[in-house]
Amino acid sequence: MPENVRVWVEVVFNVSYLVVIWGLVLRMTQRRGEVAEADRAVANRLRWAFALLALGDTGHVGFRVVAYALGGLEANPALVGLGALSTAYTVTLFYMLLVDVWRLRFQHSLGWFGWLLLAAGTVRMLVMAFPQNQWQLIVPPYDWSLLRNAFLVLQGLGVMALFFRDSARAGDRTFTAVAWMIALSFAFYTPVILWVGQLPLLGMLMIPKTCAYIAVAVIAYRALYPRRPTLATKPA
Repeated sequence: MPENVRVWVEVVFNVSYLVVIWGLVLRMTQRRGEVAEADRAVANRLRWAFALLALGDTGHVGFRVVAYALGGLEANPALVGLGALSTAYTVTLFYMLLVDVWRLRFQHSLGWFGWLLLAAGTVRMLVMAFPQNQWQLIVPPYDWSLLRNAFLVLQGLGVMALFFRDSARAGDRTFTAVAWMIALSFAFYTPVILWVGQLPLLGMLMIPKTCAYIAVAVIAYRALYPRRPTLATKPA
């Protein structure tokens, strides 16, 4: 793919994604009072989770768009790094909130595994604070990238496993679908973690990975926020 085409595909997708994800967060906020009483705690956690995701990604993909406008990623590495750092923290909090979504949805105590996933998020945030991460670089040091992302993979796949297990027991098709979207997101993200330094074009896998997160938001919105009745057309 020619470089200029790749850049335009990324820019158009990034802007479209931010419009969609912020639009969903706004709709959740506007309609939070319409959620059934039994679902309000879960819906509220999900709303905050996606607000955090949108906030971090506004820095991440938004700063990339700005960097392209200012001459390219290589000319603005600090801006790109700051965006990557912002989304790294917010996606960690996103999965920590999903642990609480699981607890509330399926009426469990956290247990040792839930606490392990929360601890993984806490440790990840501490690891990301070390200067060895070199956030000012467009391609971060491989070993530190693997280290901090190992905790994210533990968080994501752990939450996925909990959703798969308990949604199957409860016949909860909504969270079975959520679990599949999490699985897809990591299927696309793992090659980026491992090999994007050697093959930069793999970074395009972040597009379907991001679409999987949008799908989770749409699934949650459609399941937890009641559909408003449409006005019936009066007969002539």
